[in-house]
Amino acid sequence: MTIEIENEYKDPKALPFDWEALIRRVILGALDYEPCPYEAEINVLLTGNEEIHRINKEYRDIDRPTDVLSFPMIDYPEPGNFDHCEDDDQDCFNPETGELVLGDIVISVDKVLEQAREYGHTPERELAFLTAHSMFHLFGYDHMEEDERTVMEARQRELLDQLGISR
Repeated sequence: MTIEIENEYKDPKALPFDWEALIRRVILGALDYEPCPYEAEINVLLTGNEEIHRINKEYRDIDRPTDVLSFPMIDYPEPGNFDHCEDDDQDCFNPETGELVLGDIVISVDKVLEQAREYGHTPERELAFLTAHSMFHLFGYDHMEEDERTVMEARQRELLDQLGISR
């Protein structure tokens, strides 16, 4: 399992808890919850509003910062269904490690802190939520339609409950 986490936020002490362990715990919990049948590769970048704004503009043509961006590397026939990975021509696996390349997650620490205050919970809970949310995007879930949103929100809530992370 490869979970690369890079913190390029301007103040590395802005999250006064073991944010790296929390991110790993949520990622591993999501991989078990789904369940992903392969060893996986996930990259996580913690940054600020300025950088996530730039990335959002460049990749999604949305000219504002956001809380989290997900860049899935797999096209799923249906969310959470990994059956096609081995016999598909998508090149789902890293040829050097054999791990399933799920994708990249970018999280704004500014938004973690701001939304934790706004929603009345801890930065730990907000970071865990955004990580879980992004993992479900990496599994092919979305929330553009109401029925998709309902399914994705239920899965996020169940995962966080299983991990003992509540509001």
